[in-house]
Amino acid sequence: MRKIDPGQFGPQGTLFGKRNFDNVWTLRVGISSGILQAADSIKPIDRLAIERDARFRGAVIEGSAVMEFNFLDFLRNNSEFRFSPYAFFGIGYSFFAMKGNIYNFNVSSRYNLSSIVIPFGGGVKYRLDDRWTLAAEIGFRPTFTDYLDNIDSKQPSIPRFIDPANPNEPYGINFGNPNDKDWYYTFGLTISYSLSTQKCFAY
Repeated sequence: MRKIDPGQFGPQGTLFGKRNFDNVWTLRVGISSGILQAADSIKPIDRLAIERDARFRGAVIEGSAVMEFNFLDFLRNNSEFRFSPYAFFGIGYSFFAMKGNIYNFNVSSRYNLSSIVIPFGGGVKYRLDDRWTLAAEIGFRPTFTDYLDNIDSKQPSIPRFIDPANPNEPYGINFGNPNDKDWYYTFGLTISYSLSTQKCFAY
């Protein structure tokens, strides 16, 4: 479960509001709901992952506030640009209602947790007209928990086994790196409508 697999993408929806401070900086506040899922059985990274056969699936609800930085001056009415790459960063809080199983537990169990998250990422905006803007973005969400995937350093060890091709090289144990935390990722399309009749900023 340490690789991004397109087959494990889940649906997500977001309701947000924005405040343009100028042609460069925008504050976006929103609430999102989506599905997170992953499984060792999909593109396992080694034989240990096959033996562990862990999986999880569940819902996430996230509230966040991020600042967006527009690289091009596309908001001005007489701008030569109708699009702009942008980057964003901020802070959020997520609640997870999950269900998963790990090694030696064939029946999935439910577990809930929550964590502060640090949203950041980037994308491209395109101004359709004076009021409508379309955007595509990728976002990253580092969390402050190592238990999002139902696996942490407290899990029991899986008995080591030998690879006939490498008899002196043992395989790993039943958890990832205890020194880092879990992340999740988002890919999305957004469309926004401007309620303001005020003309965009000009310098």
